[in-house]
Amino acid sequence: MKRPQVLICGYYGYGNAGDEALLLALLQQLRQLPNPVQPVVLSPSPAATAATYGVLACPRFDAWALQRCLAQAQAFIWGGGSLLQDRTSWRSPLYYLGLMLWAQRRGLKTLAWAQGIGPLERRWIRKLARHSLASCTAISVRDGVASRYLQEWGIPHQVAPDPVWGLPAKTLSEWERWPQPRIAVVLRQHPQLTPARLETLAEALRRLQAATGAYLLFVPFQLAPPGSLDLGPDYHLAQQLYHRLPHHSQVVEIRDPYLLKGVFRGVRLAIVMRYHGLVMAAAEGCACFGLSYDPKVKTLLEELGMPGWDLEEIPEDPEALHQAWLACYADGPALSPDQVAVWVERSAQHAQLLRQHLS
Repeated sequence: MKRPQVLICGYYGYGNAGDEALLLALLQQLRQLPNPVQPVVLSPSPAATAATYGVLACPRFDAWALQRCLAQAQAFIWGGGSLLQDRTSWRSPLYYLGLMLWAQRRGLKTLAWAQGIGPLERRWIRKLARHSLASCTAISVRDGVASRYLQEWGIPHQVAPDPVWGLPAKTLSEWERWPQPRIAVVLRQHPQLTPARLETLAEALRRLQAATGAYLLFVPFQLAPPGSLDLGPDYHLAQQLYHRLPHHSQVVEIRDPYLLKGVFRGVRLAIVMRYHGLVMAAAEGCACFGLSYDPKVKTLLEELGMPGWDLEEIPEDPEALHQAWLACYADGPALSPDQVAVWVERSAQHAQLLRQHLS
């Protein structure tokens, strides 16, 4: 008997490790359904996505292919991740909302899964988002910011931590030879991460390493898709810092989300900009210090009770930054195994939504 097809739409196939980790978590949850389904993932590189995950894949910008996939699908899953925000561009939310409305008009079950919502700065985007989400079969979101939008709009939903909390971590035996103690650094390019601020971060890291003797792991999360000659902006940023601090450090180039999460096992302190870098590090018991470029990062830091600064708040004096990191390194809050287990258990509510509506 042919398995019903489920069309999956997210920021998949672009080399962003956080989004690929979300896709792995979603596929893992779909495989655990009592009635099997056939995932079909929208991707800019469908052949690579199909080969990597063993699923069917559809080119995300091919209108004829999308029409065929929607005609064959029984359900449409939108997510996860912060797909619904217009700070960087209005085109991205328009694409996702348009697909959701297209699926709804074809009569598919439409599930918004593990969504982040906002910022939504354009009134017409907010109006379209409200209409589209109100017509969803079911919705789960991953933080209070998204939940407040839906509460204001009177739309029922579930709130649970990001599904990557429950993603298994894997390690490689050669990592055991990395020196201890370790500090992981996860940065991303952003307009507010100016050359002057990057210089401050590099000097503060130099002082922190001198004070602790720590081995620095520079961990890029956004690598270019497989086959690209350019490894991507996060990698170049990690290389910049590595060249400033070449002794007792390395750039960790990993695409596999299971292994990427495993990198944080045994790390004493994680200095993190990336949202899923913070999730992975906290889930592996690291003390974390956040550098927030987006409300989702700041919200998660607050929920975890961990310290951090918005990018524009970073002190100009590297010594002030060094001292804040040193305090976190010495006595920073890290989640206990029992606390991690609670976050993982709560994150499983996203899987319950799938079981309820796809079984």
